Amino acid sequence: MNIQLRTGVASDATAIHALIAANLNAGHLLPRTFEDIESHAGRFVVALRDETIIGCGELAPLSAEVAEVRSLVVEEASRGQRAGVALVTALADRARELGYMTLCAFTHQPSHFVRLGFSIVPHVWVPEKIARDCVSCSQFRHCGQYAVSLQLRAGAGLRLDPSSPPQRSIAQPRTSVERLRLLPVSA
Repeated sequence: MNIQLRTGVASDATAIHALIAANLNAGHLLPRTFEDIESHAGRFVVALRDETIIGCGELAPLSAEVAEVRSLVVEEASRGQRAGVALVTALADRARELGYMTLCAFTHQPSHFVRLGFSIVPHVWVPEKIARDCVSCSQFRHCGQYAVSLQLRAGAGLRLDPSSPPQRSIAQPRTSVERLRLLPVSA
């Protein structure tokens, strides 16, 4: 699969919102408003195939030391082709570059994250997430999600299968503003 990754821009909000909305029925994503996505578009990494957004994930700051992978989704037709791995890897790289010490996610399917080196942890180990989102959630204390956490260290990458690394390339910027927002991707 040949995908490209780049930082989201406000004009991606429609496609990102559509991806998230299309996957709400499975119950694995929290709803997001279009305005929220548009205002935080620069925190997203989008995966593209043939100029079409097929996946996305957001790096959401929870504190000065902790960031969360939010709204991670790959369109159904593109699943199983490592686009999700590429997105999580890019988000972890970005979190590390921004100086976060811990990357977390809340998920119904922790195995995807565990294979990348995350650990399943008690929810209370991520009090920043509980304070920000959980206490106002209708599923609070009845949540079926697992908390996963990855300690970030300079030079440490995710645990990837070296025999089949994800193919990651960066799209050429369309504008000078995008040029500043492209993700650095190592080969």
